[in-house]
Amino acid sequence: MSLYSYISQKIPGLKSKLKQAAIFQEPEEYIESTFKTSAFLSLGVFFVFFFFTLSLWSILIIPLSTPLLFMYFVKFVDVKIEKIKKKIDEEIIFAGRFLIIGLESGVPIDKIFEDMEKNYVYIGYYFGEILNKVYLGTSMDDAINETLNISPSPNLRRILWQVVNSLKTGTEVGTALNSVIDQIVREQAISVQEYGKKLSPLAMFYMTVSIIIPSLGITMLVILATFIGLNITFPFLLVLAILIGFVQFMFLSMIRSSRPAISTN
Repeated sequence: MSLYSYISQKIPGLKSKLKQAAIFQEPEEYIESTFKTSAFLSLGVFFVFFFFTLSLWSILIIPLSTPLLFMYFVKFVDVKIEKIKKKIDEEIIFAGRFLIIGLESGVPIDKIFEDMEKNYVYIGYYFGEILNKVYLGTSMDDAINETLNISPSPNLRRILWQVVNSLKTGTEVGTALNSVIDQIVREQAISVQEYGKKLSPLAMFYMTVSIIIPSLGITMLVILATFIGLNITFPFLLVLAILIGFVQFMFLSMIRSSRPAISTN
């Protein structure tokens, strides 16, 4: 067993996550490519720091940053899944109503799926996958079940489950789908209210930690260095600027990731 295979087996559900993230690689291949990418990036960071500092201590960046970058890229799968999930949830209400109207109007289900593939970027991908499997000989029930299992959005899985359940039992799907859509609307309204309550404290914290403290801190550092004769070098200021930029990026990413997905079509 190779090292890449061993690591991939130690990451729970990696194969399923890669499918949900639309990353078409086997777990072992993904771990190998991720490790090589991390090593190359660490090497690049080393050369940048060595260029500015001319210090051989910069070589320590490679063993320190490679595992950190590797863990980041492995975690990137979860980030991509969450991003796809939010994009799906932005389309889910209108796509669900489009599906209900088509089914209640007597339009053939494969024609409805084809129209959804054309009209909805993210949800349409999954309905296109269902059609491709059907065209290759898979039954509609099995195709929906297979696609249902790789969908990162619980809301889309709920809708697909209602459709496949209707196909199996021959029951009317319109009422059940309407109930699901109404519940999704209520859940999105609740998430907006919760986001509004969290936004003000986050914005205040961002202003304090990312703007006020760095600005006052650097000013005080310059004044203090003038009085005590401390030599502030350019590499030190460069590292400080990178750290401040990283902190601001992390806060902005945190605020952006906490924003709820709302249907906007």
